[in-house]
Amino acid sequence: MQHKHSFVDRIEETLMALLIGLMTLITFANVIARFGFNSNILWALELTVFMFGWLVLLGAPYAVKKHSHLGVDAILNMVSPGVARLMGIFAVACCLLFSVFMMKGAYDYWAVFADLPPTSGRWFPTGFEDNFRSQSFYEVQDVPMIGLFSFLEDLINYGESYEKLPKVVPYVVLPVSMGLLLFRFCQAAMQIVRGDVDRLVASHEVEDEIAEVREQLGEHD
Repeated sequence: MQHKHSFVDRIEETLMALLIGLMTLITFANVIARFGFNSNILWALELTVFMFGWLVLLGAPYAVKKHSHLGVDAILNMVSPGVARLMGIFAVACCLLFSVFMMKGAYDYWAVFADLPPTSGRWFPTGFEDNFRSQSFYEVQDVPMIGLFSFLEDLINYGESYEKLPKVVPYVVLPVSMGLLLFRFCQAAMQIVRGDVDRLVASHEVEDEIAEVREQLGEHD
């Protein structure tokens, strides 16, 4: 199955490749510092963990867009196209519901670090909490503060300076990624409703690629 390579695709792929590259570089530098100079980059491990989290969380909605998540289509291949489409609609509806739950939880967890009110309601947002305890002063353990984010000191920390990077920065990926995941599942739902596809996962993608390779080899014979 071939996908149209858009500008947005290149941005997402470049960002994920950059995260992988930086993770590798920082880990390599820390190994050299430890075994070559008997030293240690104190913030290397924590920053690498944050980058890995960003990679996974941003990769999930990208995989939904590309229909690359693992799935079992044995039953779908046994039923008629109409039934398969209905099953696809049911599956994407469940995923949309899951995404709403995740979006609420992700925003509520991040909001207090951004000095913003979390949502009210146990399952679905019904408004915003009137009384909440701001945690905008919370910092990460090892990663030092970066001058690029100094504006946050006046914006959410009431003028107090940060020694370490505030948690609001690395954890912003939570609502962003869950918002993207919800958006991608909405796009997938529209594709199924329109009849462009009948499932969330790509069907027999490996077999299609093998067949394409065989055709190319046959042309050279």
